[in-house]
Amino acid sequence: MNLLTEIRSRFEQALRGMTDEVEPFVAMVKPSQDPRFGDFQANCAMPLGKKLGRNPREVAAEIVEALDVADLCDPPEVAGPGFINLRLQDATIGKLTNDLIPDSRLGHTATERPRTIIVDYSSPNVAKPMHVGHLRSTVIGNAICRILSFQGHRVISDNHIGDWGTQFGMIIFGYKHFLDEASFESDAVNELARLYRLVNQLSEYHEAQASLPDLRTRIERQRSEIADATQESSAKDKAAKQQLKKKRAELAALEERASSLQMKVDTVNDNAELKQIADQFPDIAERARRETAKLHEGDEENRNLWDRFLPTCLEALQSVYQRLGIEFDLALGESHYHPMLAEIVDELQQKDLAGESDGAICIFIEGNDAPFIVRKRDGAFTYATTDLATIRYRCEELKADEIVYVVDARQSEHFRLLFAAARQWGYNKPGYRHVSFGTVLGPDRRPLKTRAGDNVGLESLLDEAVSRARQIVDDNDDSKKDGPELDEVERAAVAETVGIGGIKYADLNHNRESDYVFDWDKMLAKTGDTATYIQYAYARICGIFAKGGIDVGELRQTDAAIQTTFAEERALAFQLLRFSEAVDVAAAECRPNILTQYLFETAESFSTFYGRHDVLKESDSALRTSRLLLCDLTGRTLQKGLALLGISISERM
Repeated sequence: MNLLTEIRSRFEQALRGMTDEVEPFVAMVKPSQDPRFGDFQANCAMPLGKKLGRNPREVAAEIVEALDVADLCDPPEVAGPGFINLRLQDATIGKLTNDLIPDSRLGHTATERPRTIIVDYSSPNVAKPMHVGHLRSTVIGNAICRILSFQGHRVISDNHIGDWGTQFGMIIFGYKHFLDEASFESDAVNELARLYRLVNQLSEYHEAQASLPDLRTRIERQRSEIADATQESSAKDKAAKQQLKKKRAELAALEERASSLQMKVDTVNDNAELKQIADQFPDIAERARRETAKLHEGDEENRNLWDRFLPTCLEALQSVYQRLGIEFDLALGESHYHPMLAEIVDELQQKDLAGESDGAICIFIEGNDAPFIVRKRDGAFTYATTDLATIRYRCEELKADEIVYVVDARQSEHFRLLFAAARQWGYNKPGYRHVSFGTVLGPDRRPLKTRAGDNVGLESLLDEAVSRARQIVDDNDDSKKDGPELDEVERAAVAETVGIGGIKYADLNHNRESDYVFDWDKMLAKTGDTATYIQYAYARICGIFAKGGIDVGELRQTDAAIQTTFAEERALAFQLLRFSEAVDVAAAECRPNILTQYLFETAESFSTFYGRHDVLKESDSALRTSRLLLCDLTGRTLQKGLALLGISISERM
């Protein structure tokens, strides 16, 4: 049972006779933040009283009078200006907690209305090693898939890989002109990545050189305008001061852009080898685009190179996913949809949904100045065209009820236009959702990079996490009073579990829309809100059963019941009853951090209980069995919750 949902349904019935809009007031029923005020608290009487022009305490009393919770709660109390406090009956907590013992779903009821939900996440370009920029989409998307599947939905995970775009033109051009054959034979993926970076760097060099003169002119013009405005504005003229502040911010952005471009130019100019290549290929960007066009047109040489490169690149990606414990139902890349694109553009034109604008074919979205381009002036298709093709495929072939895109916040405008275009096209049935997220930052609060300025490779990040976790595991095992318990193989396995789990949890634990600073020490700490802390809580529970020689299967078959006589027992039992609520809220909001917070609070509640009450040493056999059952239920909840986040556990740490 989802207790919060049940309590809210009771309030909904009580409020129906008082207002036509019950939903906003029902949403104000929440778990209490302070146990002194009960288990749930409703703050709806104050705003409702204001709406009705009545005293909030009188409104609260009327709500309580109509509220039917006698089978669940002690009599509700009205406090302060109109707060309604509810405390579950001890008998209710006892019964519901004992109902969890044989329940493999731990009190969560699968949905009666399962939907087919496509979750599009990760989506790297296959010609380059995955880097830290792919981390958030990958772990957030995987957690969302697991949570929605647990709810009972038919979830199809789709890794919409970039296997056909401009990066392949760059790689093909690089392969034809700059290949190191020995490096390619020994490590094809890294050599292809080097070729991509080289061609991209030289393309950006020429673009930067071309852009800098105009940018410097704009900077000087902006400086002049600021100087004039500074002399003319009055200290009391707020509008002028605001305009001046805006101009200075614009100047700072222009100067930062110029500095970035100049750095790209200097990096090449200061390297004789790079400068020689840059001078040799002043039109390298255009030539790389031609290689892409030839690939798309079916050029035999380029297609053979693509066929040669792709399996090796996919294998490299798969090794990272395997280490992360992630599998996809589909991995339909851009190449899968390419044959469909011309037909789609033709159809959009025939239906007068797309038209020509400056030589390009575009969809015009009402209320949006910029058109949604589906075919460029040179005839090339765009990401928009491919994304429309995926929507058609997902609707017609996969019968999607909802499509969820787990893509960073910088793409918000693209998805807003994509969803609008799809609806204009007639694909109105599925719900569309862009699950956006922020950036992983370094200690300098800039996107996490290596010292050389490159994106941190995801595989090297995982290696570092496991290496650091291994030191923690070794120190912990070596310090045990009865001597080390783990052999070399077990230590390595636990280090992998702790390291990978730490990386995932640190990402999932933040509000996905926020940036966060990557911090090794916080990530792998044994105390505080970390995966390690929760994993240790689970291992401690396993240790209790191992030390006591308890057969968990037999324990669960016993007729004994969980008792919640003491405050810490009751608090832990109530926390376990909230598992269903945490899952459903995390699913509804596509926010795995709701579940991480629940698991941390559960581990803390267990730690408080275990620190104050004996389990194995308890002399009262009924109470001992009760506490063992409570420990087992806690362990199962932690294990299930972490599994829904894609995080593994270990019975010994």
